[in-house]
Amino acid sequence: MSPSPSVLPADVEVRLGRERNVWLCTVRHDGSPHLTPVWFVHIAGTWWIGVDSRSVKVRNVLADPRVSLALEGGDAPVVAEGAARVHRDGFPSPVVEAFASKYDGWDVSRQVDPGSERVLLEIPVRRWLLAGTAQ
Repeated sequence: MSPSPSVLPADVEVRLGRERNVWLCTVRHDGSPHLTPVWFVHIAGTWWIGVDSRSVKVRNVLADPRVSLALEGGDAPVVAEGAARVHRDGFPSPVVEAFASKYDGWDVSRQVDPGSERVLLEIPVRRWLLAGTAQ
């Protein structure tokens, strides 16, 4: 099933708001996959992920923005593809508010430690590979 980014089954929309983790797959310099679970919010067809700027994920995305994302649980898979953009500042307030609401007040824009910088990955959905139905 490959619905357009704006038309998802209602149960998938509920899961995107409820589930805490998504698996983010980026591409390493040598072409191998780098797969990690991350916190996210999904707003209007776009995934948002807050990460440390020094992470492997960010290095990978800066070199090759292609990513895949998958919610946990294989019984009703939700898998998407997109191209990530890195935001170093000017985080959209609706995104910051969505993270705080979903993750008990967590401020996605707050720096982890003095030597780090928090960045935001913006990933508009290019294509849904699976939207709640195993194939």
